[in-house]
Amino acid sequence: EGYLIVKGLFTEEQLAEIDRTFEDISLQVIPGHFEPDLQQETNDPLKRYPRVMHPHRFNETAKRYMLHQPVMDVLADLYEEEPLAAQSMFYYKPPGARGQALHQDNFYLKVEPGNCIAAWTAIDPADQENGGLLVVPKTSAYDIVCPDLSDSKESFTTHYVKPPKDQKAIPALMERGDVLFFNGNLIHGSYRNKTKDRFRRSFICHYANSSATRIGTHY
Repeated sequence: EGYLIVKGLFTEEQLAEIDRTFEDISLQVIPGHFEPDLQQETNDPLKRYPRVMHPHRFNETAKRYMLHQPVMDVLADLYEEEPLAAQSMFYYKPPGARGQALHQDNFYLKVEPGNCIAAWTAIDPADQENGGLLVVPKTSAYDIVCPDLSDSKESFTTHYVKPPKDQKAIPALMERGDVLFFNGNLIHGSYRNKTKDRFRRSFICHYANSSATRIGTHY
């Protein structure tokens, strides 16, 4: 299908440490990584809770969990070689927050030869109501395509990749602590968080195979 959900890679104690770490981060401004409007002078919940970019570059706990051995072991199995960590992100996705239009990760990471693989960890349960991840099965072998423009009312990012004919995005339903693995060609995204009181937090890291020779400068 092009993706895999693995349970039990994080203990509740480890998840609680991730909770505390990103709760602390949410109360500050970290230039270039996390720049919230702490006064919340806007109707857009993502202004107060934007995604945290590359937390591993300024936070030791984030770096440690980016290199979390149980996750690295699954990646080594999928790659059949050593994985190299390339990017970390944390999404708060508060109630009412827009989603992210369907896209392909390796359009951005540009890992070659080989591919990037995402390890998408649900910090809150993720379902259709709170804007859990959508995947388009079997598109992991689909070519990287030039994206169209997304609907800015529903997506906080500007790119949109249309799924192939007869293929639909389906929800990847996840419990707290589940990790979803998928490669950089798989088309995926999410809808708006339609709940009034539930966040959909996720810790997302991207990796490259150690035999790759190229990756985008940002990573």
